[in-house]
Amino acid sequence: MGKVYTLSEVSEHNTNKDCWLIINGKVYDVTKFLEDHPGGDDVLISSTGKDATDDFEDVGHSTTARAMMDEYYVGDIDTSTFPKKVKYTPPKQPYYNQDKTTDFVIRILQFLVPLVILGLAVGVRIYTKSETA
Repeated sequence: MGKVYTLSEVSEHNTNKDCWLIINGKVYDVTKFLEDHPGGDDVLISSTGKDATDDFEDVGHSTTARAMMDEYYVGDIDTSTFPKKVKYTPPKQPYYNQDKTTDFVIRILQFLVPLVILGLAVGVRIYTKSETA
């Protein structure tokens, strides 16, 4: 087990000359890997100063990439220095009770709208024939 770092200590390493990442509670100095990273160095630098676990997992790294991580391991992160995550709770939605009137209006519109479109098409055709005559 390596040294334990705080989030603020790791956050100081956020440039292409000195780049540290936090992934799965471990701290990695990936500075030497920046030039070789297939996604470019900007991807890694943008993941500094925070927990980059989700970013890392979302990409779907290979087992080879995961094995390479041991080479860059420098210690663990003190999770007590992380900001507390607030669980999102969606607002309560009122119960929707579709009444019979709405259902009736929809049925009427389903009948009338095509009828109106057909009437307009016939009207336009009659109008254009009378214009050419």
